[in-house]
Order: sequence, then C-alpha cells, then structure tokens
Amino acid sequence: MTSFDSSPTLTAWRALLAVAVVFVMLATTGWTAVRHPHSDEPRTVALASWARGHVAGRTLPDADAPPNRLAQFFATLTAAQRTGLADKYPLVVGNLNGAPVTLRYHANRLALVQARKVERQRMHDARLSPDGRAEALRRMNRFQSMLAEGRHILAFDPSGKGRAAEVFGDLDRADRVSVIVPGVDTNLLTLERSAPRVNAAPVGMAKSLYAAERAARPGTRTAVIAWADYTTPAGIGMDAALGNLAERGAVRLNALVGALPGDAPVSLFCHSYGSVLCGVAAHELPSRVADIAVAGSPGMRVENAGQLHTRARVWAMRDHDDWIEDVPNLELGGLGHGADPVDPGFGARIVSAADAVGHSGYFEPGTKSLSNFASIGVGAYSSIRCANSDSACRDGVTGGQGI
Repeated sequence: MTSFDSSPTLTAWRALLAVAVVFVMLATTGWTAVRHPHSDEPRTVALASWARGHVAGRTLPDADAPPNRLAQFFATLTAAQRTGLADKYPLVVGNLNGAPVTLRYHANRLALVQARKVERQRMHDARLSPDGRAEALRRMNRFQSMLAEGRHILAFDPSGKGRAAEVFGDLDRADRVSVIVPGVDTNLLTLERSAPRVNAAPVGMAKSLYAAERAARPGTRTAVIAWADYTTPAGIGMDAALGNLAERGAVRLNALVGALPGDAPVSLFCHSYGSVLCGVAAHELPSRVADIAVAGSPGMRVENAGQLHTRARVWAMRDHDDWIEDVPNLELGGLGHGADPVDPGFGARIVSAADAVGHSGYFEPGTKSLSNFASIGVGAYSSIRCANSDSACRDGVTGGQGI
C-alpha cells in the first residue's frame, strides 16, 4: 500500500499518467458501446405483453413500480393467480423486485427453459456463422447448468450478453444477507467458471463466501447473492474508466436491496469495478446495509469515505500482487474513480488480504481475505484481522450479530 501524497507536482504527474493510460486503453481496447435493448429481445417483448395484461379484471402494475407497491399487489392475489402470472410472464415476474422470492425462482426456471430451447434451435441454424453457432452452444450449456436441481435464480435476462442473480441459502429466513457485486466482463457466459478459476466468477465467489460464513458462525442463518444483474464494462476500456455503467448499476443494486425480504442486516462485497458501483450507490442504500467491503478497488468515485454519505461501515482490502495498485487513483474530467480506498487517508477500515491470489483471488478458500469477508458477513467483527498489527479497523465495532 502506498501513502497519500497530495503535493501539486505529484498530483500533476499522476494526472498526466492517467491521461496516458486512457489513450492506451483507447488504442488497445476501444470504446465499448453499451448495447441498448432491441424491440425483438425476449424481455422487451415480455414487458410489452405485461403492459397490456390483466389479472382478475385488473390491469397489471408498471414493472418499474417501487418494490413496496409490487409487494402489495402480489399480496392481494391468490396463490393460483400469482403462479398464473409467473407462468404467463416468466421474464417479467422473475425480475420484479417486490415479487415473492419463491415465485421469482419459479418464474426464472420457466424463463431458462424457454431460453435453452431458443439456443438449442440456434445451434442448428445454417444462417449463423460457425462462431455464432458455437456461442449458441455455450449459452445453451449455461442455461442447462442454471436449471440444475436446487439452484435459486433470483433474476434472469437472456437479452444481449445477459444478466442474472443467484441465491445461496434461505433468503426469506436469513439472519444476515451478503451480496457479491462483481466487476468487468461479467455476463451470463462468465457467471460461473470451471477450475482453476471457479472462485473468480460471481457464482464461485458466492459459494465460497456462503461456506465460509457458515463455518465462521454456524448458528447464524445466512444467505449470499451472486449479483450479476447489471451491465458491466467489457474489458479494461473506456467504460471501465468511466462511471456511466456504475451509475446505472447503482440504480439496480438499490432496487434489489430495497426489495429484499425481512429486515436482516445486509453486507455488500464489491470487487474491482463493482466497488465503483457500490461507491455510487452508497448514499441511497437502505439503512439495513451494515457494511460495504471492497477488494481490488480502482476507487469509489469519491476522495474519502465520508463523501459516500452512508451509515454503513466501509472496509477495504488489496492483495500485494493485485495489478490494480498500478492504476492511478484520481478523477480527471470524468475519467478515473477517485482516491484509493486502501490509502489510510481515505478513511476505510483496512483489513488483511493475506494469501489472496492477485486481483481475482480474494474469495479463495483458506485465504485471510475470504475469512475477513465471512466475519464481516456474519457480524463477527472481533474475528477480523486488520491489515496492520494494531486493531484500528475494528475500532468501535462490537462482535455481535446486529448493526
């Protein structure tokens, strides 16, 4: 970790370096355009149909209505009516913040079956290029995997590169809820990975954290969400240097947290560009969010933790082999994401990332980084290992289960 030096000369040199980095990214990766939904994409078609729909002689609520209004709407329906809506509009109901969690699981299984059928047909479409048919095969296999028995898919949209969220544990009965917010290049095809990079993908991260939380405090009912339900930057290009996608993702993250059942404390675990999103979302997060923990962060688009305007505790870690340390921590004309969260001057609680494996290895079993995340997730704050020899990162924090 580097110490903070605010001298004008150093600041100027860092600004010039940031501009140079931007030009390199432009030259090597290009400006990644955000894909806007086409009118024939599955969820767009489903939303149009929902907007014209009725149940028991009543019009259906706006799919973008506040979660509490949607929850009230579903509470007025019979079980048969709720299931009927999920069966008819799976791509809508499965993504409605405010709909009952188990109903969303049911709807998303139906949506996955439909999406798998579409990709199976595309695999044999002679009009597609060999690469196109190969991608259809990969998507079909991904959907098949997501349909495995016991998987709980909280959100699913096959449009474009796709988005999804998966739950581990009982979300309705959880004493503590953790949400994994991943970074660049996250989509349906990278939602999960095979060995040796299992724990570098959102599903692997969530499984690893869920197991570690249960080991850390077996008596605490936990639930972990692998939240890949926002459009992430593709590669380390201009989108990754800007905050546009983080701002859009922050709206979706706040909607998710605001619709979670019960009142259990929530901890956010934000990796890489995901920490940018969490920084943007922080000031509007519901009060039940107890912790925001960032790892491998390029910045949170503020100069210090106080500017996040959140009551949540802010934790930060970075492995000594993480390449993100070489990214300039500043903001210049909208480029860059601000100060380094592991700089003591930022004001976060700096925890150990010992044994982590580079930028993508913070959720590897047996690492201190994962152990610290698990302690934060279950509220076992006295078990957290600080980055330094003292216990400053635990100041003013009790070891209980509450906030």
